[in-house]
Amino acid sequence: MTSRRNFLKASGGLAASALLLPHFSGAAKVKNVGIQLYTVRKEMLADAVGTLQQLAKFGYKELESARSEKGNYYGLKPQEIKKIANDLGMTVRSGHVHIDKDWQRSVDMAAEAGQSYLVCSSLPSSGQTVSNYEKCADIFSQSAEDCKDMNLVFAYHNHDYEFEKKDGKVLYDILLQNTDPKLVKMELDLGWAVLTGNDPLKYFAKYPGRFPLWHLKDMDKVKKESTEFGKGSIDILKMLKNMNKSGVKHFFVEQEEYTNTALESAKYDFDYLAKLNF
Repeated sequence: MTSRRNFLKASGGLAASALLLPHFSGAAKVKNVGIQLYTVRKEMLADAVGTLQQLAKFGYKELESARSEKGNYYGLKPQEIKKIANDLGMTVRSGHVHIDKDWQRSVDMAAEAGQSYLVCSSLPSSGQTVSNYEKCADIFSQSAEDCKDMNLVFAYHNHDYEFEKKDGKVLYDILLQNTDPKLVKMELDLGWAVLTGNDPLKYFAKYPGRFPLWHLKDMDKVKKESTEFGKGSIDILKMLKNMNKSGVKHFFVEQEEYTNTALESAKYDFDYLAKLNF
């Protein structure tokens, strides 16, 4: 697109500087690594404070919560998780919720927790049809206005089913094309995007500025489930090398299935990233 070069000049450098730490050798490493707390969901429900302490020891700096049976913050109040995270040198950057009867409460709580983003984690209405995705786009537009009023940025997180085609149209693209790019952002789950045969780099080029958030995960294509970094089929290094092209500002490690335990996988994934040079 004609605006892509200007966009990269304007925001690419800032995005890269927020996530990359230059070395004199010319190589770089990621910093401010985030984690989606759904990765350690059972541990958070059992001992939220202790689990956050463990994640801080591993080196994670940013957190993205996910609604659970104990609420949006695993039994903690918004101000509590904000303080605990800050005391541990971490930031509650984002959170996954649903657009439902508790939507406004979720918006208010996200503001209290000091979040920058609020992410809708599933479609607000069901149906793999063009008309339903157009309806969802309208809902996202209103939800984004609600977030803007509280100084939050709204985003939607994809799975695999959004990339299905109906009537010759990719359903995910309908969400992108029928929402204001300044208001409605996307959190691209790189694992699901690649597993469905899509190239994230093409989406970054076609829709610049729409993907300030990533879920960084590796995927086992045979089992169609997540795995530790380097054990699946996703080229993690390639994704990281293209961070500046995507305009990403924050990424969150997410893993839903594990070789051993969730915390062991979380540490493994962080250590994997820490060793990368590019």
